[in-house]
Amino acid sequence: AMEKSCVSLFLLLVAVSCALAKDVGKKDSKESTAKPKLPQTLSRGWGDQLIWTQTYEEALFRAKSSNKPLMIIHHLDDCPHSQALKKVFAENKEIQKLAEKFILLNLVYETTDKNLSPDGQYVPRILFIDPTLTVRADITGRYSNRLYAYEPSDASLLYSNMQKALKLLKTEL
Repeated sequence: AMEKSCVSLFLLLVAVSCALAKDVGKKDSKESTAKPKLPQTLSRGWGDQLIWTQTYEEALFRAKSSNKPLMIIHHLDDCPHSQALKKVFAENKEIQKLAEKFILLNLVYETTDKNLSPDGQYVPRILFIDPTLTVRADITGRYSNRLYAYEPSDASLLYSNMQKALKLLKTEL
């Protein structure tokens, strides 16, 4: 009798866990038909209230069609320099406010566009692209060995480079 009740208890557990698994599966499929799930938010912590584009192609299209400059941040989740810069970027109110005037993209992978790595593929690096889709290789940070790198202490330089990217826009277009 003990054996029989153990078997039926086991079967009951199997049935319950199958039913639960089915429910979980249902929930996911409902969400995925509505909208593909995005990794946390597209901001990846660089500014959750800002509007971020999902792909490089989308970002280029938006920059061109909205006549706004594009700001691309290359970073990696497991890079301490990226993490430190992200913290400063996300917590700096001036930078966040100014960032609203840009089409924004942050990438944890490299694109095939060689123009986005004029002096190599390192992180973090920040590049600006104007609405004519020209990479602004002239807007650089303070390091000669990594022209587009910014350290957390470079927040004011990054801010003035963002202003530069916006100013040139008004005069050139």
